[in-house]
Amino acid sequence: MSTRYDKSAKNVMGGELAACSLDPVTGFYRNGCCETGPHDLGLHTVCAVMTDDFLAFSKAKGNDLSTPRPELAFPGLKAGDRWCLCAGRWKEALDAGMAPQVVLAATHEEMLAIVPLGVLKDHAVA
Repeated sequence: MSTRYDKSAKNVMGGELAACSLDPVTGFYRNGCCETGPHDLGLHTVCAVMTDDFLAFSKAKGNDLSTPRPELAFPGLKAGDRWCLCAGRWKEALDAGMAPQVVLAATHEEMLAIVPLGVLKDHAVA
């Protein structure tokens, strides 16, 4: 499987977009990268490190990311997994004080239209 969809994709720091996760395989295009395109209406652009608190928050908001869905080849996420989240969901979690940490090198530059770089840096994985 290719870990790249668009070699010109940039991260929020201006460099080449790095893979977010291949185990589990994430991304709108399921290629491991938080890339976006015209069909990605949710803007799955932020590479986030899951926490139990965020997974509970997301489930309470109607997006259960922790329950496996074999029919969709979705293993269910657990704390520590990296996953390409919708920009709006991450911002909603941020506003609620529940935002998970982000991997800047693997977060697509389109995220900057939703959240300023300084805010993302404040939530970056060390």
